[in-house]
Amino acid sequence: MKKPTHKIYRTTNWPAYNRALMSRGNIAIWFDPATQWYAPSKGKQGRNQTYSDAAIQCCLMIKSLFRLSLRMVTGFVQSLIKLCGLNWIAPDYTTLCRRQKHIDIVIATKKVAMGSIYSWTLQA
Repeated sequence: MKKPTHKIYRTTNWPAYNRALMSRGNIAIWFDPATQWYAPSKGKQGRNQTYSDAAIQCCLMIKSLFRLSLRMVTGFVQSLIKLCGLNWIAPDYTTLCRRQKHIDIVIATKKVAMGSIYSWTLQA
């Protein structure tokens, strides 16, 4: 019994093909200025938390998606904040280390024809 022959696809529109290959490496991360980055005062004794759970969760999601160390995440998030033109400060790696024990991260994955799309939303 013969094996079925596979149809050979030939690229005819090279400029469009090259643009498609370049767009595969495109990454877009947005920070919503309405997101509460800093934690509100709780009115209890002791020092309040500086960063909200949403800020810590955002940093930890970036850590898990790109497989970065905590120190690298701090620098990466600070550069993203600077690119967005926001006056926020990224959490320190020690803060991320302490708070990651108490925050669960769930990343939704959608399978599409070209690969995977990772998406998450932060509740403010």
